[in-house]
Amino acid sequence: MTCIIIEDEIPAQNILKNYISKISSLELVGTFQSALEANDGLKKQEIDLIFIDINLPDISGMQFVKTLQNPPKIIVTTAYPEYAIESFEIGVINDYLVKPISFDRFLKSINKINSSPKETASCQDFVKPESDYIFINVDKTLHKIYLDKICYLKSDRNYVTVVTDTNRYTFVDALKNWALKLPEEKFIQVHKSFIINTHKIHKIEGNIMYVSNHKIPIGRMYKELVISKLNI
Repeated sequence: MTCIIIEDEIPAQNILKNYISKISSLELVGTFQSALEANDGLKKQEIDLIFIDINLPDISGMQFVKTLQNPPKIIVTTAYPEYAIESFEIGVINDYLVKPISFDRFLKSINKINSSPKETASCQDFVKPESDYIFINVDKTLHKIYLDKICYLKSDRNYVTVVTDTNRYTFVDALKNWALKLPEEKFIQVHKSFIINTHKIHKIEGNIMYVSNHKIPIGRMYKELVISKLNI
């Protein structure tokens, strides 16, 4: 995929350039410090993917994306997670990366685009590094959920349900994605269909774990991991 970077901060540009250089499927064909500069470049050649910051001179990244007709794939790179709501409303964002961006999170974003070329961020969830909350998009409504309120996550075919102290949120996704997103010090997968919040464990009886008021099975393949993680 041919790609361009629209980013006014040189250090952030250099990080993206370094990451792009490591992925053979990406070809960087331009780097711009403003959306207006990039607009001229887009008229000269067809681009497959844009990495764009939100806070840019003259016109913001979100405003610029709204002006594009038949836009390419778009990955937002920003230090401000609160703009996620606006990006979801636009409906053409393929992913939303919150700075500082790690290479594994960057690679995951590219792999998702390669495997699902038509998928946008309408069902995208993300965890801000070192934050205590997540955003979950359910039926085009973005819900802010604090991690310490989550009891467990359950998968059922192509759906994931997040169960909190007071609510349940169900959306299209895979549990394996959440195993990577959630902080390891708080969450652990205990079954092929369950990830639990270790801070919510009340007791364990055999292969049954009591998480808040819920009974969660411990899968045979996960027993050793549970024992190791919980120092049982």
